Amino acid sequence: MEWSITTNRDWSTLEQTFSWAADMQHVPQDSIHHAEGDVAIHTRMVLEALQAMPQYQLLSPQQQQILWAAALLHDVEKRSTTQQEGDRITAPGHARRGERTAREILYTQVSTPFVIREQVAALVRYHGLPLWILEKPDPIKTLLEASLRVQMPLLALLAEADARGRICTDQRDLLDRIELFSAFCEEQHCWQTPRRFVNGLAQFTYFQKENGSPDYIPYDDLKSEVMMLSGLPGMGKDTFLKKHYPGLPVVSLDNIRRQHKLKPDDTAATGWAVQQAKEQAREYLRQGRPFAWNATNITRSVRTQWIDLFATYKARVRLVYIEVPYKDWLHQNKNREHAVPQKALMHLLQKLEVPAPHEAHEVTYVV
Repeated sequence: MEWSITTNRDWSTLEQTFSWAADMQHVPQDSIHHAEGDVAIHTRMVLEALQAMPQYQLLSPQQQQILWAAALLHDVEKRSTTQQEGDRITAPGHARRGERTAREILYTQVSTPFVIREQVAALVRYHGLPLWILEKPDPIKTLLEASLRVQMPLLALLAEADARGRICTDQRDLLDRIELFSAFCEEQHCWQTPRRFVNGLAQFTYFQKENGSPDYIPYDDLKSEVMMLSGLPGMGKDTFLKKHYPGLPVVSLDNIRRQHKLKPDDTAATGWAVQQAKEQAREYLRQGRPFAWNATNITRSVRTQWIDLFATYKARVRLVYIEVPYKDWLHQNKNREHAVPQKALMHLLQKLEVPAPHEAHEVTYVV
């Protein structure tokens, strides 16, 4: 039986079931691009347009459910980003924030397999990409990064439904842009499958450096390996290391805090702990010894900071993301020695950015 976000697609039922769906009717949109009205009207029109598309009807039942859920959620965070700029209405960053919200909803409210959840979240994140890809500073790199996370035919269908599910004067231009996007994907060999790289080092090097070529094969002069853990508190990172890598040295921010009795909410103390951890890591890196970097690392900006350091010392970075189902997570945290208050857990969950496949030499999902 395939997964679905809901078995009842009646709009009034959706509003009664999901508060975020009810919020859509109160969010205005710019009349030039959305003369149809508010976000609720637009979302309903997008869903109707999607289900009427022949390409959608040819998808497998599970693909249809994934795409329908993404269409329902694609503008979920216009509620928090919409603003008035003179006589215009904009919603900057709604797709990026919508990705995190979609992930949270499908983790806490609707039981969703990890792979399906991340497909929906990625579709929400990139739903505008087919319209604006050629205006990006580096269109090819942006496209290839997205291709590692989302199936491009599904993304193009979502963008087309988004364009058809509105009233505007430039709809033909929007549809033409989506056709160009599909051709661009074909040209860059990422339409049906993600762009293939020779190996993890080639992929990592391409996304880390500017003005690179996806066909470039770098010389492998890496000297050591760092296992970088990523996951919310209470997911079982310590247990994972003890079970699978009992002899591997570990640099842990939490251990440093506990050894020195530092409070997690003390900013100055946290800064000191980070410096201590960085020096420990540098010592292992200078010696060429493998080790584990154990911290939450739940945002890309934090991960990038450390991965750049490790790469400077020519270390191969294996990024391991760890996750358990929502109820198990709450139970594990409650029963651990250093439990985190649930309010703090929910705050961290809202910030979570699951590692993307291109962030390290190797990215593994233990879920």
